[in-house]
Amino acid sequence: MTAANLGRAGQTDKLSEDCPIGIIGAMEEEVETLYSSMEEKETIKYGAWTLYKGKLCGKNAIVVRSGIGKVNMAACTQMLISVFDVRFLINTGVAGSLDAEIDIGDIVISTDCLQHDMDAVAFGYEPGVIPQMDCSVFKADKRAGELAFSLCKSLNPEISVHFGRVLSGDVFVADKAKKKYLVSQFLGKCTEMEGAAMAQVAYINKTPYLVLRAISDKADDSANMDYSQFEVGAIKHLVKLVKGLVAEL
Repeated sequence: MTAANLGRAGQTDKLSEDCPIGIIGAMEEEVETLYSSMEEKETIKYGAWTLYKGKLCGKNAIVVRSGIGKVNMAACTQMLISVFDVRFLINTGVAGSLDAEIDIGDIVISTDCLQHDMDAVAFGYEPGVIPQMDCSVFKADKRAGELAFSLCKSLNPEISVHFGRVLSGDVFVADKAKKKYLVSQFLGKCTEMEGAAMAQVAYINKTPYLVLRAISDKADDSANMDYSQFEVGAIKHLVKLVKGLVAEL
């Protein structure tokens, strides 16, 4: 099956192309830029969220800002699935690079996601393993990832694009020692604060997903200095990629 018709167990027919694609941004700038490109749009208030529903590149879509951190992301993701029957989930945002070959401004496309701050080691679990779940590394949709990779090369030729594992935790990583640990323990390509929470909720609900991360810093002692300087350019490349991907899903 294609990325467009994968859905929750027993609900593949329900999650047709008429159902929206859910796009979750971590920052207001991303959401506002995507909203400005929508047609037939309406604003919906639901709980703590302001959602923008309409047509994006000819497809039904809902764009929303999750808020920072894993709890905000998990709650937002479940809301999109339960209330709006999204058929596919895309999370956009920025991240810190964990690979010397991934430079500031590049884009990482998730192969899978893992929560690096999940720690039940005292109970005999390996770091990152979620107790009482059959999975702790959540695979992204392969077809959509390959499509995004190809699109990024054509839409953003001035930057490099990479596949890799996205690590998430409720901490902004700006320390060389922490960065070294994340690479050695979890083999991550980038680190941020939301993606794996969306991935876990998507897995529980059998909804396909993809995380797209533009690199804004090196996740080391220079992270605080780099972040604000490169954020604007990172968002520009991401929005271009998201629009291209939505058009093809």
